[in-house]
Amino acid sequence: MRISVIGCGYLGAVHAAALATLGHDVVGVDVDPVKLAALRRGEAPFFEPGLPELLVEAGATGRLTFTDDISAVRGARVHFITVGTPQLKGSNAADLRYVDAAFDQLLPQLSAGDVVVGKSTVPVGTAARLAAKVADGGSGAVLAWNPEFLREGFAVKDSLTPDRLVFGLPPRPEAASTAETALREVYAAALADDTPLVLTDYATAELVKVSANAFLATKISFINAMAEIAETTGADVTQLADAIGFDGRIGRRFLGAGVGFGGGCLPKDIRGFMARAEELGRGESVAFLKEVDAINLRRRAKVVDHVVDLLDHEPYGKTVAVLGLAFKPHSDDVRDSPALDVAVRLTGLGARVRATDPEAIANARALHPQLDYRASFEEAVAGADVMVLVTEWDQYRYLDPDAVAPLVAARNVVDGRNSYDPARWRAAGWTYRGLGRP
Repeated sequence: MRISVIGCGYLGAVHAAALATLGHDVVGVDVDPVKLAALRRGEAPFFEPGLPELLVEAGATGRLTFTDDISAVRGARVHFITVGTPQLKGSNAADLRYVDAAFDQLLPQLSAGDVVVGKSTVPVGTAARLAAKVADGGSGAVLAWNPEFLREGFAVKDSLTPDRLVFGLPPRPEAASTAETALREVYAAALADDTPLVLTDYATAELVKVSANAFLATKISFINAMAEIAETTGADVTQLADAIGFDGRIGRRFLGAGVGFGGGCLPKDIRGFMARAEELGRGESVAFLKEVDAINLRRRAKVVDHVVDLLDHEPYGKTVAVLGLAFKPHSDDVRDSPALDVAVRLTGLGARVRATDPEAIANARALHPQLDYRASFEEAVAGADVMVLVTEWDQYRYLDPDAVAPLVAARNVVDGRNSYDPARWRAAGWTYRGLGRP
């Protein structure tokens, strides 16, 4: 099938490469010449394991091309909209200007029988509005909504072998049949592997992604709320999570207390969900998400408090090594990153912060050039008065406390991800601080 992908950022670039690898003829469209040049060379404009190899493989087949010419989408049967929906400046709401612009540019290129497929995360009700716009265009095209569920660091796997597919179909049976048939062909390989498929309406499809992210954020903030109680009572939140995680109704995943979540999805999506619920007159239904967000942000402050405490409340001029800048390992994304936030806060208190990360230094420097970035772990921790783990890259998680000790000025460690064995680090002479741990 010939397919177009409008927007070649994180979602679009991965989606386009995956579809081409699966045998489709794909054209990716974007307005950023630097990004397009990299993609044409088979280079990922961002760090995502496996994506460069996928781009090279798909590019070699001739089935994957990139352009800034929107007319190149003519003749494609399916058109995916994969542009970003960032948080609107000065508001919790989603900024839909890029989605609307993509539709406005695409409409004149459509033909009868074409299927436009939204993948961007949008407020519920957006698809119905855009479907009317497609209908008013008079092309005979139809709109479907197919939410994405990519995990940064695992996006290639999630694209090639998704854990579920959701098709939000138009209300008219004939249009719904056209959209479903096309999408089944797009995802034929996944469906042949018995990937679960949910056929539903626009509104439900739009709600799936934000509901999933709201639930995950709530689960993370719940265990971090328990960490706050544990810190007051002397309990151990890690053992608490183990104990309740054995309950099949709860499960252990996403019950890791620590510095909290960040990135370009969870924080933005729960805030956008709250804003949309208010617009719908149902703000009380998701009012708990405000506290979910607040708990998450408090954990960052707690990490800073631990550092300040270990420095005898005199952080000025002291050297602090911050391990990690990306919001999670296997990514260079620093959007709403707890790690970068901790580094900035400590710098604001007068500490001499040395920050390092295997992949995210360039992106962090673009946002906060005032920080002292070090290319290696050894440079960051040399002579440090406190070492802080905030992004649990494997090279930081599995450090040997005895091997690190000669590098630092003082054996103080703040474990912002509860990744270390406190007994092992204390036995090596370190003063250990975790979150929600005695």
